Amino acid sequence: MKKVFLGIIAVGMLTACDPAKSTTNTGDSTATASVPAGQLPVMKFERETHDFGKIKAGDLVHYDFKFTNTGKSPLIITNATATCGCTKPEFPKAPVAPGASGVIKVTFNSAGKMGLQDKQITLTANTNPAETRVHLIGDVTNPTSN
Repeated sequence: MKKVFLGIIAVGMLTACDPAKSTTNTGDSTATASVPAGQLPVMKFERETHDFGKIKAGDLVHYDFKFTNTGKSPLIITNATATCGCTKPEFPKAPVAPGASGVIKVTFNSAGKMGLQDKQITLTANTNPAETRVHLIGDVTNPTSN
């Protein structure tokens, strides 16, 4: 009886953890699948990398990654994550119509950082591929040096 019970639990856990069915975003996971490949939205950035140059340790710096939806259907961004808690991205919550533009606002807090920094921001959207990455680069220096 124990073996049957454990078998049922194991099967339940395997089906509950099916990666093909899991999602970590707040958007419609079927949005890409229901649109033909040639009709998908396309997130085209003016610049995919921004170099702040020298940043004094402790400074809070900002950059706006401007993009246009060059695709043929509304662009829906469902998530934005950074490689470090020191970098905070903000993204448009409303769909971006074909031909329309938007901004990913990113703030980098250099407190506790020193030297060359390369922070990657990963955007998840109803595009193909589903993830797009942009980078912030800067050289954090001692605030007392020039």
